[in-house]
Amino acid sequence: MKKITILTALLLTLQYFTVSAQEMPFQHGERITYTVFYNVIGLYINAGTATFTTSQEQYNNANVFHVVGEGATNKNYDWIFKVRDRYESYFNTSNLQSVKFIRNISEGSYKKYEEVSFNQQTNTAITSGGVYKVPAKVQDLINAIYYARNIDFSKYKTGDKITFSMFLDNKVYDLYIKYLGKEQIKTRYGKYNAIKLSPQLIKGTVFKDDDKMTMWVTDDANHIPVRVESPISVGTVKIDLKNCENLKYPMSAVASN
Repeated sequence: MKKITILTALLLTLQYFTVSAQEMPFQHGERITYTVFYNVIGLYINAGTATFTTSQEQYNNANVFHVVGEGATNKNYDWIFKVRDRYESYFNTSNLQSVKFIRNISEGSYKKYEEVSFNQQTNTAITSGGVYKVPAKVQDLINAIYYARNIDFSKYKTGDKITFSMFLDNKVYDLYIKYLGKEQIKTRYGKYNAIKLSPQLIKGTVFKDDDKMTMWVTDDANHIPVRVESPISVGTVKIDLKNCENLKYPMSAVASN
C-alpha cells in the first residue's frame, strides 16, 4: 500500500458484528462532518474537512446503504499538499455485508481509482487486479466503521482486543481494535462522555506505529467518533467532530459539565 491519508485514518477504526436492521444506529439522510487539524511545529492548524453521508438505495435489486466519505484539504492549505478524496461503500441493509467499494483519491501527485465487488456466496473480492478469496464478513474501508458503530462495549473490559478482517489494495488484513474504557473528552466543538479505543493500523503507511492511534466515540446509541488522534511520520493529526445531522438517536453523550 502506497499511501493512507487523514480521511483513511478516520476510516481505520473498525470491527465487524452481525446485527439486525432494527439495531442499526444510523439511517437514511445521516450526515457527519469533521475538521482535520495538523500539528508539525507545536501548533495545530485547520487543514481540511471530512464528511460522511448515508442514503438507502436499490443496488442490483437489493436494498443497500450507500455511504460516501469525502475528504479535502482547505484551499489555503492546498499549496502544501492538496487532497481530494472520495470513498463509497454499498452494503446490505439486512446484514451490513459489503457489496461494492469505490476509492477515488487525489493526494498531491498521487492518484488512484479502485473498484471492488464482493460476492458473498463465493467469499471473493473482484477487482481490476483479479479475483481474491476473502473471509466471510470481510469489511471494506467504509462499511467497517458502520459495523463498528454496532459494538456493545458493555461486553468488554479494558485492554480487550476485538479482531476483524479488511480487504484493501488487493490484500486481506487481520487487524484489531483495543477497548480502553470510558472517559470525558473535550474537543474544539464540545465535551462528550466517550468510549476510548485504540485501533491497530496497517504498518508501512504514514503512521509511526501500528497501535498509536487513539479514538473516542460517543457513549450513547449512536457511537459516533468525536475525536481521532495519531502521530504520523511528520507531526500529528487530530480529527474532531464538527457537526452531525439526521441522527437516528438523540446525541445524549454531550457532557453537561
